[in-house]
Amino acid sequence: MTESAVDGAAVPMPNTVEPIESRLVVAIASSALFDLRESDEVFRERGARAYREFQQDHLHTPLGKGIAFPFIRRFLAFNQRFPVDRPVEVVLLSRNSVETGQRVFESIDHHKLDIRRAAFLEGNSPYPYIGAFQAALFLTANEADVLSATDEGYPAGLVMHSEVADDLDDGALRVAFDFDGVIADDESESMFQQGLEAFEQYEVERVHEPHQPGPLAPLFRKLAMLQQLEAQAEADDPNYQPMLRTAIVTARGAPTHNRLVTTLKSWGVSANETFLLGGIEKHRVLETLRPHIFFDDNRRHLQSPAGNLPMVHVPFGVANGAG
Repeated sequence: MTESAVDGAAVPMPNTVEPIESRLVVAIASSALFDLRESDEVFRERGARAYREFQQDHLHTPLGKGIAFPFIRRFLAFNQRFPVDRPVEVVLLSRNSVETGQRVFESIDHHKLDIRRAAFLEGNSPYPYIGAFQAALFLTANEADVLSATDEGYPAGLVMHSEVADDLDDGALRVAFDFDGVIADDESESMFQQGLEAFEQYEVERVHEPHQPGPLAPLFRKLAMLQQLEAQAEADDPNYQPMLRTAIVTARGAPTHNRLVTTLKSWGVSANETFLLGGIEKHRVLETLRPHIFFDDNRRHLQSPAGNLPMVHVPFGVANGAG
């Protein structure tokens, strides 16, 4: 609280600066949150000036929902469920200027998204500010920004084009992850390059050694903190319906799953659902699971015949030519 003098008396005033350090922060570009295809076409074909004019002319025309919109809308709902804790935050990191970004915030208001913090970089890449906002994830449709962020050790993902389906009757939030190269590092992915037999032998020999964290391990761990909040709410009120469900969808099968279990146990976290596919195409499970977002380091796994799954490429490690 701060104080203000009114008629000579000290009057307590609410502190409007909300702390960000203890929250689960997701940073997002407008290209991931909204459908900017029409705007981008204007920029590419007619240049920056025409783009500015187009955005001003359409200032009060709300942008459509982007790939990450259903995930972000549900993610922000945690602050409605836990208004005292307000455990999550979404920060907009944009290549727009603050003037051209006006339409983005008009659209945020139209869709009733509780997003208050933003950085507008007027053409520059926003990724260096991921750390400043202590974000556990940065989502964008700009591949160059994702690659630069990943090279600098920031947790970033490229949203892949798909058809957006935001079922308003579906109140759950389902978040799915690949394991190697996403939650865990790419140590085992490197061994897999030497063949299945070498990979299995390597993992069995090290079954009691936890993996080092991968780029989205902090996100996975902090989602577990949200689940603890929900577990306590359910204990206090048996009628409370938990919203968040996490899943691991991995190409691993038995017996290499044991090291996965060892790793998660050492971190004190777990997933609600774990799918050990042993090489089966992941979209077969994902199309039943219907996650609101799925993270994988291998582009080959980020495809579905229906083209309607919200998938995110995490360009980390040996699967992406690094290491």
